[in-house]
Amino acid sequence: MLGIYAAKVWGKKKVCTSRNTGFFKKKLYLCYNRTNQNSNMHHIKVIIVDDHELFRLGIRTAIESRHPDITIVGEAKSGADFFGLFNAIAADLVLLDIMLPDMTGVDIARRLKAERPEFKILAISAENSASVIEEMLQIGIEGFISKINSNPDILAKAIRSVVQGLEYYGKDISEVISRIYVAKKKTMQISSEFSEQEKRIIECCHQGLPAKLIADQLFLSIRTVDWHKSNIFRKLGINSTLEMVQFALKNKIIRTA
Repeated sequence: MLGIYAAKVWGKKKVCTSRNTGFFKKKLYLCYNRTNQNSNMHHIKVIIVDDHELFRLGIRTAIESRHPDITIVGEAKSGADFFGLFNAIAADLVLLDIMLPDMTGVDIARRLKAERPEFKILAISAENSASVIEEMLQIGIEGFISKINSNPDILAKAIRSVVQGLEYYGKDISEVISRIYVAKKKTMQISSEFSEQEKRIIECCHQGLPAKLIADQLFLSIRTVDWHKSNIFRKLGINSTLEMVQFALKNKIIRTA
């Protein structure tokens, strides 16, 4: 019959046959191409690290049913589970949550990049504070997306991008990153307005040193220390040492230990 054909497997080649020669050629071409595409497809191997079993199940089901080039090869509910799994199986990428029962995703990322800097990390979390994102960027992760503003297709796109050597950040994460860089630029501009001597005096005030000890430590006269402080007050439009120190800490002109 014209529309009936059978598929046979000879060695590693899949061949389609039909009772009609013209139909056979068409089906052979389609079947051969489809088989070659599947055999040449690079399967991306992913480990999920998240302490919520339903979330892991949802990701596995959604990804593997809609994106056959991505395979979930392992799941971990804690940092300890992940590192035990990581050393036992081969994977291309870890899909990493931030909040875990035994350690944070930040801790895992830091250790992983120290031991295997080439291994890809894609963070996915509802914890999207600027401090967490900035710390993960400093560690050197390849991507970060939000659990709240993502779906299986966005996740699959992010996974493929990261494995291909690109970086991927969700829209809301990118907005936070933009604010971080703007704040850093502002801090650098503010910091440049103070001389090194003024910064040292602010640091001494933060340590609670009185003017005489500051003068002794910096080899200055008390009068010079007072003059520098007055100059700082004028630049900031403030009137007290407490306000000066608070401003310096907030804008990272000085840092806490």
